Amino acid sequence: MAIAILGDAEKRFIIHGIQEDLRNDGRGCEDYRHIDLEVNLVSNTNGSSRLRIGNTELLVGVKLDLEMPLANSPDQGLVDFNIDCSPNATPQFQGRGGEDLAATIKSLLTRAYNNNLVLDLKSLCIVPGKNCWSVHVDVLILECGGNLLDAVSIAVFAALFDTSIPKLGVTEGDEGEVEINLPDDPLDSIPMNVTNCPIFVTLSKAGQRYIIDATAEEEACCLASVILSIMKDGRCTALRKDGSGSLDPQSISEMLDVGKRVGMNLHKSILKFLKNMPVMKFNDKTGFL
Repeated sequence: MAIAILGDAEKRFIIHGIQEDLRNDGRGCEDYRHIDLEVNLVSNTNGSSRLRIGNTELLVGVKLDLEMPLANSPDQGLVDFNIDCSPNATPQFQGRGGEDLAATIKSLLTRAYNNNLVLDLKSLCIVPGKNCWSVHVDVLILECGGNLLDAVSIAVFAALFDTSIPKLGVTEGDEGEVEINLPDDPLDSIPMNVTNCPIFVTLSKAGQRYIIDATAEEEACCLASVILSIMKDGRCTALRKDGSGSLDPQSISEMLDVGKRVGMNLHKSILKFLKNMPVMKFNDKTGFL
């Protein structure tokens, strides 16, 4: 992660404020920063989104390709993630600095979505053993200002929500082969069901309290954090502990409870916005509608 460099006095000031449930920008420990979310931005994709939260900005595009399903899952489609860290996002991404971070985010997304309850991969199958839809999710990190994993998960969720799958016609050809026909109307498609797709919630421990949506400066004051991948009903599909500091069992249990509650509320708010989009932007200081 891109971590800010702070002096000891600055760190003490930030931590003391967190203990009083008053962060530098006026938020409480469980409040999100102002969120800007837009969808359907990139014309040459099947779905796209752009998200900005604080100084963190992302662009996500989803492309659908026809491919052959895996041998061990011939009746299921495929989903893969690609993360690109722009060198302009932070000086730490210069050269090969962003590769490790990109690999970490890709690994977490793959683990979080590697669950049959998340996406109906069978609905992406066209001809078992021969043809299926492969969903390619490309994430471009434009700017990094803290809480990157949570921001990525929300942007991916929104881009998948914006994705529609074309209705294909399948007819039998010669010698047992099949022919796949694209619809005449490009709008003849089925929206992807992302109701169960997870959203990441990162809880960072500063002193004796836990905060969500940490800024880069706050991340520099936290020695340990827990990342949870939460579905709409509170189930966790992935869990990761970051940082050099240790966490006692009671702290972990409390962080899991907070992360589950926050994740369910955030999931509900984002999904409600996407389903009722009166405008193309979601603005909310706390992340909740």
